[in-house]
Amino acid sequence: MSTETETFSALDAPEFAPAQFVRWFREVAPYVHTMRGKTFVVGFGGDLVQEGKLNALVQDLSLLTALGVRLVLVFGSRPQVNEQLRLKGYDYQFGLSVEPTSAVALECCKEAAGEIRLDIEAAFSQGLPNTPMSNSQIHVISGNFVTAQPAGVIDGVDYKHTGKVRKFDIETINKAMSLGAVVLMGPIGFSPTGEAFNIAMEDLATSTAIALKADKLIFLNKSSLLRDEQGNIITEVARVDVDRLLADDHQLDEEFANFLKHASKAVRRGVKRAHIIPHDLDGSVLLEYFTHDGVGTMVVEDTLDDLRPATVDDIGAIVSLIEPLEADGTLVPRGRHIIERDVEKFTVLEHDGIIYGCVSLMPYPEEKMAEMACLIVHPDWQSSGEGEILLRHTENKARSLGIKRLFVLTTRTSHWFIKRGFVQGTIEDLPAEKQMNYNRARNSLIFIKKL
Repeated sequence: MSTETETFSALDAPEFAPAQFVRWFREVAPYVHTMRGKTFVVGFGGDLVQEGKLNALVQDLSLLTALGVRLVLVFGSRPQVNEQLRLKGYDYQFGLSVEPTSAVALECCKEAAGEIRLDIEAAFSQGLPNTPMSNSQIHVISGNFVTAQPAGVIDGVDYKHTGKVRKFDIETINKAMSLGAVVLMGPIGFSPTGEAFNIAMEDLATSTAIALKADKLIFLNKSSLLRDEQGNIITEVARVDVDRLLADDHQLDEEFANFLKHASKAVRRGVKRAHIIPHDLDGSVLLEYFTHDGVGTMVVEDTLDDLRPATVDDIGAIVSLIEPLEADGTLVPRGRHIIERDVEKFTVLEHDGIIYGCVSLMPYPEEKMAEMACLIVHPDWQSSGEGEILLRHTENKARSLGIKRLFVLTTRTSHWFIKRGFVQGTIEDLPAEKQMNYNRARNSLIFIKKL
């Protein structure tokens, strides 16, 4: 009888599937532990509301707030404004670019924003039994948190009531979130003279995330995602690569390119992660956070600029990193000739010509396993996340080779690997070749991570 576990979607899973439920709950526990007190800014357009997906989104966001996430929602209203203009007999329609806002269009913006704000407040007010909102009691606070200023005259064109962010009332926003409330912002800002200005949702969400030093900026997008040549979703991309894509005009979908531009700006200005996820997929916010690969594209700062494959010219630097750890027994002695033989399996961290970190990856293709070894960061550069960079790079490299399990042998750093998802194994769990070469006198602990 097969022991393979059958996996179901949330909608199709049988009513009684305890083993699957317990396994899933244990798997998401690490994510739950890390999210309390984190600040998420979630931006979505009026198309999500128009397509009837607001209630499902609010149910998922209410769960995040229950788990301790400090949440700011920024909504747009472009399709609703365009519909108002059409009903009033105007041919003018707003697109994705920044455009002038007439007095008539501004009134349409106010009407649309007010209607969507009430829809969102109503969705968060639900509390029917046997629904995800039962006992939620989430308060939504909105107000004049944004001080706006006119976009002005650009290239001879007066943009009238189109505005941009001047500043935020950060103290009040933080106070509202500290009370457990969801802060809600619409695409309207006000000047000190009382004038109202139309602000693009993407600009407002990005500026909000930067001002709050948010942990995540999340855009919900209905159009295409970033994919590789095989059509697979690119789940993580460095900011410099995003900027290169945008500069090279790789025929990206216009809306997605717009989100990428703002995600890049947010990360460049200090936001830790910016995500673009599909709003057509039910539960996409939860899937992006609680699963390893997520369902969208995450933009990160280009911390990998100094990461590159090792060359023969790096052998001396690698040896100098390894030797102190060999001397104190942390690493098994290898000898320079071993490093020379395996140099193509090494990756190094370099800054201003100085090699300050390294790691090696030894694949065992038949077992779809690989050994990660010599993960070293020079003491002067430790405690700044360089070990995480090397680990993440090695995991991604292993996945690209079709590796399913990554293992390490260690005598001193077991807790570091356990905190990063490795589970203790036995000699029998290792590839056959590695079992034969295992140094029983050294008695290294074995840790394995599923990729």
